[in-house]
Amino acid sequence: MGKATGFLEVGRKLPEKRNPKERIKDFKEVYKAHTAEFTEEQASRCMDCGVPFCHMGCPLGNNIPEFNDAVYRKEWKKAYDILDTTNNFPEFTGRICPAPCESACVLAINKPAITIEMIEKSIIEMAFKNSWVKPRPPKKRSDKTVAVVGSGPAGLAAADQLNKAGHTVHLYERADRMGGLLRYGIPDFKLEKWVVERRISLMEQEGVVMHPNTNIGEDIEGNELLDQYDAVILSIGSTIPRDLKIPGRSFEGIHFAMDFLTRQNKIVAGDSENNLPEITAKGKDVIVIGGGDTGSDCIGTSNRQGANSIFQIELLNKPPLKRSEDNPWPEYAHVFQVTSSHAEGCERAWSLLTKEFIGDEQGKLKGVKVVDLEWKNNGFEEIEGSERIIPCQLALLAIGYLHPQHEGLLNQLGVELTDRGNVADKNYQTNIDKVFAAGDMRRGQSLVVWAMSEGREAARAVDEFLMEKSELPSKDASYYAM
Repeated sequence: MGKATGFLEVGRKLPEKRNPKERIKDFKEVYKAHTAEFTEEQASRCMDCGVPFCHMGCPLGNNIPEFNDAVYRKEWKKAYDILDTTNNFPEFTGRICPAPCESACVLAINKPAITIEMIEKSIIEMAFKNSWVKPRPPKKRSDKTVAVVGSGPAGLAAADQLNKAGHTVHLYERADRMGGLLRYGIPDFKLEKWVVERRISLMEQEGVVMHPNTNIGEDIEGNELLDQYDAVILSIGSTIPRDLKIPGRSFEGIHFAMDFLTRQNKIVAGDSENNLPEITAKGKDVIVIGGGDTGSDCIGTSNRQGANSIFQIELLNKPPLKRSEDNPWPEYAHVFQVTSSHAEGCERAWSLLTKEFIGDEQGKLKGVKVVDLEWKNNGFEEIEGSERIIPCQLALLAIGYLHPQHEGLLNQLGVELTDRGNVADKNYQTNIDKVFAAGDMRRGQSLVVWAMSEGREAARAVDEFLMEKSELPSKDASYYAM
């Protein structure tokens, strides 16, 4: 619980960020290093709340009050041991999770929540620093083999859990580097890629076999995979982006956000720009369409590339500064936020509809026609006379994803799909006997922490399928094991 009176004596505080003018010159992490004492003081705010709703808020069911208490008491190794029981990759969630646990923190009813995400990151980095994180290959191997397709957070978590259970796990990735969304979908200023590489190296030392540059469905047919392995987990993500099919969509200079972000991540990783598509914000007026995290990532990347101006627009109304009546605690708080990327410089607008892309005679984008909206008669209506054109030479579509790619692997296997195009399942198992699904391709576009939870639960389902029982933990059981 931390210090009994800590929440009364200590205010919420996050580590200091690097100066925005300096940090946009590179792709290094935004936050400065902080001391163990800083984290211990923040952990002291965790109160004796009786019923820790943070467990409910966390998709992994992390035992948050327990590791907070251990940190407060300077028992860092104990804190790591507690965190390790429920979270395979705290170094990821401690950096990029939107922290639904903090929205559900009991202290957050009327005070700023505990800095759970920061504490989690501090614990795992302390563990690596002190060599508490070591390769732990299983002491005994089963005779079962499992293929995991997709090395994003769901695939990594599933592979890690199944390897712990003693099965031989082969992890497949169609990109040239392992990590999926973690590798190419999230900018380095939020998650430097040495963090991903460190974990993948550890998993390899523990026995997980990595297969980058392998497109299952093309390089290896789906049925071949079924012949080679005792079970298969599909975790290929929700990769088909939502498009904006309005007049002028074909003009040069309109791109999906993930294509833009992936290109920059490859450059940071050392790939030559000459071998990559030419998508750059340098010297351009940029419009980011979509107000979520991906849109924010596009802002931070555009600033670092030297954009002339950046304008982020959102169809929905501007979120309130505080919870609305229909968004009560302990639900995730849908409130106005300023991310580190926003703080680096951009203009933002809400209730704005994109009507048309405007191009020049050479077929290149030169502007975006928009119109203001207002909520009337249970729907949005355009405000007469508010139509205008915003100068723009680069438009980035960050408006979400529809479903996984059906062509190739899914069609080859013949897995059933839901009405929304996601993979249908029963307890993570598809209609194909040996095939399971996890992550965004099953539940729809979601958070990295939810993908990790899905991977863990799918791994348990596969272990039960192979062995008729499983000793792998599940989130539901973790509530009663404290």
